[in-house]
Order: sequence, then structure tokens, then C-alpha cells
Amino acid sequence: MDLSAVTAALESKSYEKIADICDNLMLQVAADGAAFHNDWPYAIHLLSHFYVHDINSARFLWKTIPSSIKESNPEVNAVWKIGQQLWLRNYAGVHEAIRGFEWSQGLQDFVAAFSELYTKEVFQLLVSAYSTITVEDVALFLGMSEEDASSYVLQQGWTVDYASRMLTVKKQPVVTEQKLDPRKLQQLTEYVFHLEH
Repeated sequence: MDLSAVTAALESKSYEKIADICDNLMLQVAADGAAFHNDWPYAIHLLSHFYVHDINSARFLWKTIPSSIKESNPEVNAVWKIGQQLWLRNYAGVHEAIRGFEWSQGLQDFVAAFSELYTKEVFQLLVSAYSTITVEDVALFLGMSEEDASSYVLQQGWTVDYASRMLTVKKQPVVTEQKLDPRKLQQLTEYVFHLEH
């Protein structure tokens, strides 16, 4: 079983490609009638689905992992704990699951990249959902200490009222797509036609 494409994607930090690479390799191995070996990168494969927000495929993959692997590979279970917290939308639990395991050398960078991506996505959720929020709640959502969470959001332009420990969210400018009114298009067409004739 040639896992060089997975290794190359990890080394180049092309994490968004790994789920497809692993899925295609898995299909190829199954089509060839070969059995999966204990060296299949289940932890990487699971995490890659979480990275691209494909929790349903990750759940399906989890069901196909042999129980012997689940029992003998704590890293696979640690990645699955991240997925369980994602499924429950337990933002703090995701961060706890990430920090709660000593990741192998081969997975450390990938887990760190996932954690950074997840933090940015949760931050965007906070921006869209709140106008004010407590420092404590932001820290919980972002999986940081209150001091680090405050520093993080202040760098994004938020403001803090130290007396009440409330943060005021800086809303991102809304980009609106300008739609062309069909009547105006018709008038423009008629005008151009009139000029040409």
C-alpha cells in the first residue's frame, strides 16, 4: 500500500487534500481486494475529514475501523474525541480534546493546523452571532485563557470594558453584491440600440 501521496500532502501542509487522497486510496485498496493493514493512517484519515468539515464521512470511517485498532491505537481514539465534540458543537470540548492528548510527531502539525482553523471559524461565528459578549464566554468558545482570548479579539479590533468584563464585537464590513435590475438592462440596451441606428 503506497501512502506516499498522504505523506507528501502532510509535508507540504496541503491538509485540505488529505481526505480525498485517503478516500481514493481506500477505494483502490478495496477494489484490488486487498485487506487493510494495521499501518493504515486512520488517525490522519479521520482528522482530514474534520479538517474539511465532513463529519458524516468521518463517522462512516469510524464505523469501518476494526475494533482491534480502536482498542490498540490511542491516537485514533483521541482524534475521534475531537469529532465527538464537533458533533455535539461543544466548542470548549473540541479544544480540550486537542490539548488532552500527546500527539505523535507525524500528527502534531496537522492537529495544530486544525486547531488554528477551528479557532478562526469559531471566531467568525462569534462575530456573526454577538454584538457584546463576556470575556469568560469568548475564552470558553476559543479554548483559551481569558487573557489570551482578550488579546486575540482585541487584535481583531474588538473593544473591552474592563469594569464589566464585556467585549464589544467589531462587525466585519458587509460585502453586498450589486444586482442589476432587468429593467435598467433593457433601458440600456434600447439606448445603445438607438445610438447605433
